[in-house]
Amino acid sequence: MTNKTDMFDADIDIDFADRSKILELIKHTPARQESNIESKQHNSGVYVTDIPRDAVHHCASIDYKEAESRGYFKIDFLNVNVYQHIKDQAHYNTLLAQDPMWERLMDKNFCTQVIHVANNFNAIVQMKPDSIPRMAMFLALIRPAKKHLIGKSWNEIAETIWNKPDNGEYYFKKAHAVSYAKLVALHINIIGQYS
Repeated sequence: MTNKTDMFDADIDIDFADRSKILELIKHTPARQESNIESKQHNSGVYVTDIPRDAVHHCASIDYKEAESRGYFKIDFLNVNVYQHIKDQAHYNTLLAQDPMWERLMDKNFCTQVIHVANNFNAIVQMKPDSIPRMAMFLALIRPAKKHLIGKSWNEIAETIWNKPDNGEYYFKKAHAVSYAKLVALHINIIGQYS
C-alpha cells in the first residue's frame, strides 16, 4: 500500500505568453477546483494523463487536492503577459543576461509596473533587493508564512526563509521564488527598454 509520503511530490508551473496555444496542441483535462460556493475549472492546472472527467463542467471529476492525494499529477500552465514582449529566443537571452537596474524599484512609478512586486513598494523600499537571490528571498518574504521576517538582515532571513512552515501558512518554495525573481529581473529590463 502506498501512502502520501511515498508518492512523488512536485509542483510544476510552466509560463507561457498565451497558454491557449499549447493547450490546443496537447490532450489534457482541466483540473477541478471546489470551494464552499462552487465547483469550477482550476485557473491554470491541467492533467496530461488520464483522470476521471466531469462532462458537465468539462474538467476533472475530483478536486485537484483530492486528485493529488490519489496520485494524479497536475501541471500549472500559466499566462504571463511579460513574455508577450519577447521577440525571440535571442531577445530573451539578451534581456535575461543583462544586470537589471534594481535601484529603479525605488521609484514608485516604476515599481508599480513590475510583475510580482507592483503592490509591495513599501516593503521593496525597506528591504532593497539588489540581486536574484535577494529578490527570490523578497518574494518569499511577502508571503503570509514569512512576513514576520521583513526588516531583518538578509543573513538572518537566509537562515529560515526556505523552511516549510509548521502552521500550514502559504509560503514560496525556493525553486518558485528563484524563477519568479528571474522574471522580475527580466521585466525590469523589458520596461527599461521603453523608458
